[in-house]
Amino acid sequence: MLGLGVERLHADINCLLASLFHQGVLDEQFLQLQQLQDDTSPNFVYDVINIYFDESDKLLRNLKSLLMDREFSDYKQIRLHLNQFVGSSSSIGARRVRNVCVAFRTASEMNNRPGCLKGLELAEHEYNYLKNKMHELFQLEQQRLLAFGN
Repeated sequence: MLGLGVERLHADINCLLASLFHQGVLDEQFLQLQQLQDDTSPNFVYDVINIYFDESDKLLRNLKSLLMDREFSDYKQIRLHLNQFVGSSSSIGARRVRNVCVAFRTASEMNNRPGCLKGLELAEHEYNYLKNKMHELFQLEQQRLLAFGN
C-alpha cells in the first residue's frame, strides 16, 4: 500500500513538472539543475531555488522602490537589477520570469516609465506564480521522501 502512495506522489511530481514545462514556466535549464543533484547533495535544487527566491525578493523590492519614487530617473539602476534578475532566472530555468524581465529591460532602455511599471507588474506576477509552483513541487518532493523513507 505504501508503494502506491509513493508512486502517486511521483506521478503528481511528474505531472506538475510537465505542466510547468508545457506552460513555458520552466525550460531545459531546470533539468540541468536537477542533474546536478545527487546523493552527496540531495537538497541541491531546493537550496539553489531558495537562494534564487531570496535574491529575487530583494531585486523586486529594489525595483519597486526605484519605480515608486515620483522623481525617478535612474533607468541605468533599473537595468542593473534587471540584468541580475534575467541572469539568475535563466540559470534556474525560469523561462517566463526571464522573458518578462527582458521586456521590462527593453522598456527601461527607452526610459519608458509606464512600460517599466507594467514590466514590474508582469515580473511580480510571473515570479509569484513560479514561487507558488516551486513551493508546491517541493512539498510533493518532501512528502515523497517521507513516504519513501518509512
